[in-house]
Amino acid sequence: MEKQVNSQASNVAWKGKKVLGSHSGTIDLKDGKFQFENDEIVGGKFVMDMTTITVTDLKGDDKAGLEGHLNSDDFFGVDNHPTSTLVITSVAKKDDGTYGVVGDLTIKDNTHPVTFDLDYSNNTATTKLTIDRSKYNVKYNSGSFFSGLGDQTIYDNFDLNIELKF
Repeated sequence: MEKQVNSQASNVAWKGKKVLGSHSGTIDLKDGKFQFENDEIVGGKFVMDMTTITVTDLKGDDKAGLEGHLNSDDFFGVDNHPTSTLVITSVAKKDDGTYGVVGDLTIKDNTHPVTFDLDYSNNTATTKLTIDRSKYNVKYNSGSFFSGLGDQTIYDNFDLNIELKF
């Protein structure tokens, strides 16, 4: 059985860190669904609308500037890559009731496995996920690719806090 996620009621928040601070924002879920067997999650597929990247910790020109930069080829190249996907490949229910999830995450046509714990109850699924952007060809000011950046270095890992509603 499939359960469609209510993308309007769901929330995906991101946070990226750099040497001199961090930025945060949101991104919209375009489509998502879980597969269930015997009331247990066994799979799913989720599509993020990369064109909706929003910065929530800045205002005015700074906000618009960072959003434009995140949309550019330096970061997510949304003109050529308007969506990112997560396809769940395996699920194991743990003793504490959470699910251990393995999935294939595709960003900018690069696919890599990710693992995370997922809590599910009362038609809500939540997780916190850390993504290494360098694996997905998102290299701008990455200390993994460029030397001598000093305090301009942006860390490779960014965090996603996800709340999916049914």
